[in-house]
Amino acid sequence: MTFALEVKNLCKKFGGVAVTNNINLQIESGERRLIIGPNGAGKTTLFNQITGELLPSSGTVEVYGKDVTYLPPQARPHMGLSRTFQIINLFNHETAAHNVVLALLGVSRQRFNAFRKLSVTDELYEQALEILKSVDLSSSATRKVGEMSYGEQRRIEIGLAMSQKPKLLLLDEPLAGLSHDERLWIKDLIASIPRSTTIVMIEHDMDVALAFAEKISLLHYGTLIVEGDRDTVVNHPKTKEIYLGH
Repeated sequence: MTFALEVKNLCKKFGGVAVTNNINLQIESGERRLIIGPNGAGKTTLFNQITGELLPSSGTVEVYGKDVTYLPPQARPHMGLSRTFQIINLFNHETAAHNVVLALLGVSRQRFNAFRKLSVTDELYEQALEILKSVDLSSSATRKVGEMSYGEQRRIEIGLAMSQKPKLLLLDEPLAGLSHDERLWIKDLIASIPRSTTIVMIEHDMDVALAFAEKISLLHYGTLIVEGDRDTVVNHPKTKEIYLGH
């Protein structure tokens, strides 16, 4: 069977400290997987190895059966992999539309033409406006990102990730720092993503996360402790001891 994501014996050491320690994951196509664990568990480090921001000390990462372990980060979107970040990474001095255009350019053949001047009448801008419409930000296309609310920036970031038409989407705490209403909006947005996109999410808002998840993996000090369906993981003694606090 070919998995959307398969991680085998993945390790990342900084000096003598193993931040991820022989992690094995098998995530099926179309699955909604939740990664949980206390702060410092290695969740974001795991994501960074999957997306290439960090090279593993050992182990392998496969996306739809293809080994991407040492593939550079900029090549992985072409393998169908996209992500959002725990800390939003947008160009604050550029407009919302231009931020989306730059994301689209990264997976377009137009990126090879260094002398081509982008214009607001360009096809990429038309696509960008459609993407902003999908996250209910059509009216904010010409606003600079730095002038927008944190929740609006989150929506743009998810729009950027989806603009690359990913087969595998990694969401790193997409609800962090949002108001109650913004959380509900982002929750509905994530729920609307089609099953053709496999989603792996790190999230601390357990009410939202458990409604999303079909399977859960619990990390602690870089080690995979418990894995299974929602009831199995939530009711496991180790989950209550390590993460739920009761």
